[in-house]
Amino acid sequence: MGLCCGMIGLPNVGKTTVFNALTGSGALAANYPFATVDPNTGIALVPDPRLVTLTNLFKSKKTTYSTLEVRDIAGLVEGASKGEGLGNQFLSHIREVDALLHVVRCFQGTDVVHVSGGVNPLRDIGVIETELILADLETLDRRKQKTEKKVRAGDKKAACEVEFLTKLIGVLDKGEWLGNREYTAEDRVILAECQLLSAKPVLFVANVSEGINGDEVMVQAVRDFAGKRGARAVTICGQFEAELSSLPDIERADFLSEMGLTESGLIRLTREAYSLLDLVTFFTAGEIESRAWPIPRNTKAPQAAGKIHSDMERGFIRAEIYHYDDLLACGSEAKVKEKGLFRLEGKDYVIKEADIVYFRFNV
Repeated sequence: MGLCCGMIGLPNVGKTTVFNALTGSGALAANYPFATVDPNTGIALVPDPRLVTLTNLFKSKKTTYSTLEVRDIAGLVEGASKGEGLGNQFLSHIREVDALLHVVRCFQGTDVVHVSGGVNPLRDIGVIETELILADLETLDRRKQKTEKKVRAGDKKAACEVEFLTKLIGVLDKGEWLGNREYTAEDRVILAECQLLSAKPVLFVANVSEGINGDEVMVQAVRDFAGKRGARAVTICGQFEAELSSLPDIERADFLSEMGLTESGLIRLTREAYSLLDLVTFFTAGEIESRAWPIPRNTKAPQAAGKIHSDMERGFIRAEIYHYDDLLACGSEAKVKEKGLFRLEGKDYVIKEADIVYFRFNV
């Protein structure tokens, strides 16, 4: 599975509406709980103005943006960790994603029923996080019992793991989140094996209504909560974005201009979600195509080449690299070379954000 974000939240908070606007998937968005059962999966384009510049400079015939896989996961309810509302099934869907987009309802309105009877963002966040934490406690308890048997058999490495698991259980028992803490490389291996829900990075998405209203108080509460968590929050009007995304590109730009906006909320959301996955972007550029390639941070050149094609990783010789900022300052690839900013890098080179790369390979 490629890196992807999962949209979570209570039922009827607007997850599917935001998902449809983000991916153009046309999934069912209904005014009743559990309209979504199996997760909807869609692909969102990641807008990048640097790619437009590269296309213009190289007179590229084709422009290809990075994409982000997004999954719309059914709404959780109180008791999900014990199976309420098909909770076990939905929790398993959350385990499969790499990061969480937690959609929080920050709009009033009697036409969309709230499962708890009234809108309260912090309470709603608490319900979701409590269920994830309870599920993680059950996972950790099972793992600890299994590992303790290894300790009794004299496995010293297992003893260190039990100590770590006990520490995690203590944190969760306090109702605290695991995702905003520092871990060693060994700790992260255990976390990955356990597929802990509360260890995933999270972005809070405050879903508001159109127009001027009292939503801002609720949005600020979500922002403050995210700030204390060391997380980020994005405000979006799912209904507005859904309507906007249905317009042709030219009409969409004109409409945003009339509204006094430079970009849609979806672009901000996509950018933040992309950042949440800790990805960097490198570019390939030429007359045929200018393209953005997302890779995990700290990826070395051969593995980045493998993102394009497995043969390029297998037969990697070298990478010819210069930086986007240098190209922008110089105005052309030829001038970059004249100024000595064009480099040859080997298999140990770590690809940087906004590197422009040409891979040499032989198979």
